[in-house]
Amino acid sequence: MVLVGVISDTHDNISNTRKAAKIFKDAGVDIVLHLGDIVAPFTLMALAEVLEGIRVVGIYGNNCGEKLGLQRVAQGLGVELYEPPHELMISGKRILMVHGYGSPDMTKSIVYSIARGGEWDIILYGHTHMRDKQIVEGKLVLNPGEAAGVLDKPSIALLDIQSMDVRFIDL
Repeated sequence: MVLVGVISDTHDNISNTRKAAKIFKDAGVDIVLHLGDIVAPFTLMALAEVLEGIRVVGIYGNNCGEKLGLQRVAQGLGVELYEPPHELMISGKRILMVHGYGSPDMTKSIVYSIARGGEWDIILYGHTHMRDKQIVEGKLVLNPGEAAGVLDKPSIALLDIQSMDVRFIDL
């Protein structure tokens, strides 16, 4: 079993970022994927410090204005940070990480269209601040909700890559 921690939209909520990281570590995740809107370098530091020894891959979101600082901190902590969209392979599954674009409806339309295209097994996205788990033509589309707790109850997700089971966890 390969267990993936999925988080998005931390928006500098250090307390929830640390809480999420501890949940991931205690659950024994193999990798953590951050789907954007980390925002400031100190938030990335809080995440990586708790997750020491666990691979962390993130993408920028529309609120990540301090990209140079984020990249510098990421490199120093061994965190992989990319412009979206970013593709990676985990246990034979092609995964696409995107943040989101425009309104929540536009973002969902884009990610569901990507799923219907059939190139990726899993499409992970953030931006809308709303939990979402759909199977679209056999492809998993997942948004863990927002970790910050700004617009909705804060949450993260655990994804078992082999079974494609998803568990949402309230922070």
